[in-house]
Amino acid sequence: MIDENKLDLDYQKIAEAFKDAGISGSPVAVKFAKTEAGIPAGVEEISEPARHCKMVSMARTEGDILFARPDKHQCMGGAWALGLIELTPSLKSGEFYFKLGKFSSWAGCMRTIDSVPHVHPPGSEEVSTYATVYAPLEKTPFDPHVVIIMAQPLVMLKIAQAVLYKMGGRIHTQMSGIQSVCADTCAYPYMSGEVNFSLGCDGSRKFSGIDDDLMVMGIPAEMLQDVADALPVILGAAGSKK
Repeated sequence: MIDENKLDLDYQKIAEAFKDAGISGSPVAVKFAKTEAGIPAGVEEISEPARHCKMVSMARTEGDILFARPDKHQCMGGAWALGLIELTPSLKSGEFYFKLGKFSSWAGCMRTIDSVPHVHPPGSEEVSTYATVYAPLEKTPFDPHVVIIMAQPLVMLKIAQAVLYKMGGRIHTQMSGIQSVCADTCAYPYMSGEVNFSLGCDGSRKFSGIDDDLMVMGIPAEMLQDVADALPVILGAAGSKK
């Protein structure tokens, strides 16, 4: 199954544009490999199970390049959102988040889970991802499907303005305070083709070293060039806060 992008992008140059804007660490390239053949040659699987958000942090701050099949994903909610496993009964019923004290009723949990963006074939709830692959964007050995960025709010403002620079309009963000790095900023941009901003979640901040002053966003790979090209223009605009 073909899971490559037909893009000819200078990922190192694009990464530098985001770094010059002041993001935290590296932009992180994420690929949804559909089959074993989609794993780039030479990329090793993570040795111990970890959460998706932790693997993103490893690429963002440590420069790691790695992939993970379902059994190496420690968070079941994240693995489901990324299309690696089916939804577990405790998540589907609302029990999981209810026990964590996130909602006042199982019904509230269930409504939230029903609206969480997740990867799946159209019209199907089958597992669709063989493995997730991660790398710092500046040295990615593969074409990503989504790029995840973490930055302080002012930097995110500049990136949002760069997103709108070419066509204008408004950005409609989806989030619920849970599953921010997996569902909000990875699955949603991949499935919708739209950028998404998130305030993060307790799990990603507690277990993955995401600082409290950082926001998270995801960009579909197809939009990278336009946003990167617009960033220096936005940063140098007369009305821009320096």
